[in-house]
Amino acid sequence: MPSSCPVTDDLAKNHLHGQLRRTRQALVWKLDGLSEYDVRRPLTATGTNLLGLVKHLATVEAWYFGEVFGRSFPVPLGRWQDADGSDLWVTPDETREQIIDFYQRAWGHADATINELPIDAPGHVPWWSRPDVKLFNIMVHVLQETARHAGQADILREQIDGRTGVAAEHEQQIDTAARDAHRAKVERAAQEAAGGSHHADQSDTHRAVGPS
Repeated sequence: MPSSCPVTDDLAKNHLHGQLRRTRQALVWKLDGLSEYDVRRPLTATGTNLLGLVKHLATVEAWYFGEVFGRSFPVPLGRWQDADGSDLWVTPDETREQIIDFYQRAWGHADATINELPIDAPGHVPWWSRPDVKLFNIMVHVLQETARHAGQADILREQIDGRTGVAAEHEQQIDTAARDAHRAKVERAAQEAAGGSHHADQSDTHRAVGPS
C-alpha cells in the first residue's frame, strides 16, 4: 500500500488492528469457566484443543511481528515449531496462566510493532516462498490466522458445554429444546438431499464428546 495516502493507510491499519484485538479477546474468552482438563483435552482426531490454540497464536504473533521486522521478541522462542505441531498443545508443566501471559505479552510486542511502523514497512519472512513483505501483508495474515483458530475454538467450546457466542456480552443462553429441534430439521434436510440413503443414529451423532 503506497505511503502517499497516509489517511487511507491509517484507516486500513486501525481497522485491521481493531479486528485483531477483538478476535484475540474472543479466543481467550473461550477458556473461561473450564477445567484444566477441558482446556487441554483433544477434541478432534488431530488433537485440536483450546489452550493449544492460544499457545499457537502467541507463537505466531511473537514471530510475525518480531523477527519478520527485525524486532525480536524479548524471550527466546527457539525454532519455528508450526511444522511439527509442538506449539499446538500444552505440556503438564505449562500452566494456563503461563500460556495466557505469553499470548498477552505477544500482543504487547505486536501492538508496539504495529503502532511504531508504517503500514508499508518492509519485512522478511524466510519461511515463505515470497519472503519480502510489508506490515500490511503480515497484519492481514495474522488476523486471518487468528480468526480461523477463533472459529475452531467456537466449535470446541460448543462441544464441551454447549456455550456459544463471540464475546461475554453476546453469549447466548442455551435453549436445549430449540437446539434439538433445529438440529433435527438440519438432519432431515441432509437425509432428504441424500435420497434417504443415510439414516444416522441420532443418539450416536449427538453424543457428548466426553466428561467435562
